[in-house]
Amino acid sequence: MRAFLHIMAHFLIPATISPWMSKHMAPQRSWKYYWVIMSATIVVDLDHLLANPVYDPSRCSIGFHPLHSIWAIGVYVLLLVPEKTRVVSVGLLVHMMLDSIDCIMM
Repeated sequence: MRAFLHIMAHFLIPATISPWMSKHMAPQRSWKYYWVIMSATIVVDLDHLLANPVYDPSRCSIGFHPLHSIWAIGVYVLLLVPEKTRVVSVGLLVHMMLDSIDCIMM
């Protein structure tokens, strides 16, 4: 059940943030635009394919997988600065936050 809720959160949390982003970042863009981009950042989980086993429900991804490392998270924070990468950065940081919460819940 925890895994299912975790995956759902990767789509529901961006859905709650995207209307605010649509209103404050670029009002001409629909909230759906922001939701799709932030939800698409789930591709960062492709680094799980480098692990053996690929999925381990008792493994914390933060600090284990390369795209979930502290260095990668630092890059995601820096991506907040340029306006063109801000939405992707927010999506990646939300992803890392949700993964961190999942680690705490283990």
